[in-house]
Amino acid sequence: MVDIKDLQDGMKRVSVEAKVVEKGDVREVKSRYKDETYRIVDAVVADETGSIKLTLWNEQIEQVNVGDNLKIENGYVTSFKGENQLNVGKFGKLSVS
Repeated sequence: MVDIKDLQDGMKRVSVEAKVVEKGDVREVKSRYKDETYRIVDAVVADETGSIKLTLWNEQIEQVNVGDNLKIENGYVTSFKGENQLNVGKFGKLSVS
């Protein structure tokens, strides 16, 4: 497991355990490649070392609520507008406890 304070842009295959402290509103984005629309929500997750934004997609949105403890396996970190974000991605696994 990696501490949130140690997450950096470009890191891959990261495993994190964190608590959901904030969950934003659902918004819709259109796919660049297909004629599809996806629902996404920005959540904030934290451990004792810090917090990071986590992007939730489609069915993940209903699985995750404020106060939940999450385990993210095989996630990755990107930077958007200078802010690091944690992503589960296609190959990652998100579990709620």
